[in-house]
Amino acid sequence: MDAGTVALLAAAGFGAGAVNAVAGGGSLISFPALLAAGYPSVTANVTNALAVLPGYLGGSVAYRRELAGQGGRIRALALTSAFGAGAGAALLLVTSNALFEAVVPWLILAACGMLALQPRAAAFARRRRERGGRGGRLALHGALFAAALYGGYFGAGLGIMLLAVLGVFLEDDLQRLNALKGVLSLLIAIVTVAGFALFGPIAWDAAAIVGTACLAGGAAGVRLARRLPAPLLRAVVIAYGVAVAIVLLV
Repeated sequence: MDAGTVALLAAAGFGAGAVNAVAGGGSLISFPALLAAGYPSVTANVTNALAVLPGYLGGSVAYRRELAGQGGRIRALALTSAFGAGAGAALLLVTSNALFEAVVPWLILAACGMLALQPRAAAFARRRRERGGRGGRLALHGALFAAALYGGYFGAGLGIMLLAVLGVFLEDDLQRLNALKGVLSLLIAIVTVAGFALFGPIAWDAAAIVGTACLAGGAAGVRLARRLPAPLLRAVVIAYGVAVAIVLLV
């Protein structure tokens, strides 16, 4: 691996970790970087799942203040998240490179769409809370399983989907929900990576570079998330993701 590729992967990892902590959607940076480095799509996706894991860990450690008192929630949602992630990872492992390459651009565009709709989802959740509306436990776990399934299969935009689900069904401060999202993302990533480490085509050298940078980016991103408005960052990530999808389609 040449110096330029190392620099590309390190920069992408730091950016992905920071974006995941602030707005979600960091894999829209790290996954295309792995493709640009020459890895096949399934290998890039599997490697990316491992690489972004340290960023979730760094973000969760930095968010420990907002996680205080949420142990019960984490325990209640952990099993559903783990089952969904395992199912998604298994589905990816039986998907051929050709099929995955065909659906990747559309998955990226779907992730961009989720990122674009994130403010509306947050507003909807806020209106529900103001009216005193609360979702049932079964609906919460069903939506969480679907999000974890998607995270185990692809992962780009997972944090956005999780934050939308939590915002609709749980009544709490957005920063605390963001912290909870980070822990569930970490759990989903751990389950996914455990399966990939045994059966998946991981590029370990690339994962080490991106993962180390992602850890630093995740910790830095939480500090920004506490005081930085996300709209501009969201717009930049969406534009980048759409451009990547168009390139892959063409």
